[in-house]
Amino acid sequence: MMRWCSWLQKSVLALGLCASAIHVQAFELVSVQELQASLAAAEPLTAKTAVVPGAPQIEIVYPKLDTPVASPTAIQLMFVPAASSVVRPETFKVLYGRLRIDITQRLINVAKVTAEGITVKEASLPKGTHRLLISIEDLQGRQGIKSLDFEIK
Repeated sequence: MMRWCSWLQKSVLALGLCASAIHVQAFELVSVQELQASLAAAEPLTAKTAVVPGAPQIEIVYPKLDTPVASPTAIQLMFVPAASSVVRPETFKVLYGRLRIDITQRLINVAKVTAEGITVKEASLPKGTHRLLISIEDLQGRQGIKSLDFEIK
């Protein structure tokens, strides 16, 4: 009986450790070093371009940008194609900050990009001002672009 109780206690402890390891933590979308480097860089030159007629639209569902955002935060984007087309998820791209660091793969590693959009449960960003440049294309090659500026409190 004593041996069985000891085994049971060890099993319960192991299950507790496994359960805590399974808990999903927020992933680091942007590091403090990337934030600092971006803020120290000069504003990039950008060509003035007109919106491409029929290009897909990128709508920000989360985070709500009317107030500072807490970290970690959920990120949800919706892609809205023109009525005559379909979004190509494989063309999804996200560039970070003034240095335009490509962070696309970081998002793809934790969430699936579909023709409808992408949802990330918890993305961790350091306190400060952030800029994401998001793009997606449709079957006709028309590119929709959205610049997203927000502050993490």
